[in-house]
Amino acid sequence: GQPQLIGLSQVLVARAGDDVILPCHLEPAYDVSAKTLEWTRSSLDPRFVYVSRASQELEKLKNPSFKGRTSLFVDELKYGNISLKISKVKFTDTGTYKCYIPDLEKEALVELVVASDAATSPIISLSGIDKNRGGVVLQCESAGWYPEPELLWLDGEGNLLSAGPTETLRGPDDLYTVSSRVTVEKRHSNNITCRVQQKQISKSRETHRHVPGSNYIITFIETLFEHLKSRFLEMCFVLFFYHFRGFL
Repeated sequence: GQPQLIGLSQVLVARAGDDVILPCHLEPAYDVSAKTLEWTRSSLDPRFVYVSRASQELEKLKNPSFKGRTSLFVDELKYGNISLKISKVKFTDTGTYKCYIPDLEKEALVELVVASDAATSPIISLSGIDKNRGGVVLQCESAGWYPEPELLWLDGEGNLLSAGPTETLRGPDDLYTVSSRVTVEKRHSNNITCRVQQKQISKSRETHRHVPGSNYIITFIETLFEHLKSRFLEMCFVLFFYHFRGFL
């Protein structure tokens, strides 16, 4: 029977700046050195990442973002190895690539994810007080992610907490920063976790915080406010006294 073109069933994960090989070969071995060979990514325009005819690259068809960065193992073509090497991968190289031999009408897919190594552990901070719900508002933020991650809040038992929408910022370096707020009420346990995860690359970072009872925090802030208010009134009295001392 005809040979089968084999790609990669699982996601290929690489780090930005790495050289990667997208595997693609014919089984059983079959000489394709005289054939037209195409590597494409449908989300690109032009979609060609690499095209060769009779072992000669047709560089004018290639997407400019891959200029000088893609190559085949020419000596391996006679064995049916059409694997593509991409040099110095970028975050924007993330996507699904198609290996195609038009003459044989055979194709195979390889999914590449270029991930960031720079993801920071989430930082949890006190954002405010929600008096209506009798709770404290916490904010969580984590930076340096690619691809875009999701942010989850969990209570001490590992249950998901209902939180505000996740805000996502993408910087000029293509890295994502995510942040979210949650109101922790009396009924919640005092141990709160903020977890940021990217399932495609099996990566997660989390930070735990012990939150004192919301009543304690509200009482503390109200006491502090009353103290500051009384100090302010004292200062006003002193200034008033000194200002009018000359008239006495």
